[in-house]
Amino acid sequence: MADNTVTLVGNATRDPELRYTAGGAATASFGLAVNRRWQNRQTQEWEEQVSFFNVVAWREMAENIGETITKGTRVVVTGRLEQRSWETPQGEKRTVVEVVADEIGPSLRWATATVTRNAPRGGGDGSFGGQSGGGSGGGAPRPAQNTPPAYDDEEPF
Repeated sequence: MADNTVTLVGNATRDPELRYTAGGAATASFGLAVNRRWQNRQTQEWEEQVSFFNVVAWREMAENIGETITKGTRVVVTGRLEQRSWETPQGEKRTVVEVVADEIGPSLRWATATVTRNAPRGGGDGSFGGQSGGGSGGGAPRPAQNTPPAYDDEEPF
């Protein structure tokens, strides 16, 4: 089975645009510049290539991105490539390939970050703190606060 997973590390080229669908689902999109630098063996000069990608995220992650990412932020994006096509009002056909994000986080290579957990939003979607199956543990869900859960004697990660 073919796998369509990409991981990119780059800088946001614009502030995320946060929108909501008619059904109320949040979506955020922003540009990502990925630089590649190498030394030309013949000329001994440094050369650089920049690739630009559109990144799209949905639901809670989209809202978190809208509150966190700004132009210039260095991020790590993991997701899948997805192609979509549409027709403009003038009848022109357009196609774009985007990265649909599964995970986005700050790059900690040259920066630090402070992580604040969001309160669970319910829905049992398998997210941390939800009531869905999988994982170990069980019992009551953690309180709806920005405090880490109690792990007794085990490491959280």
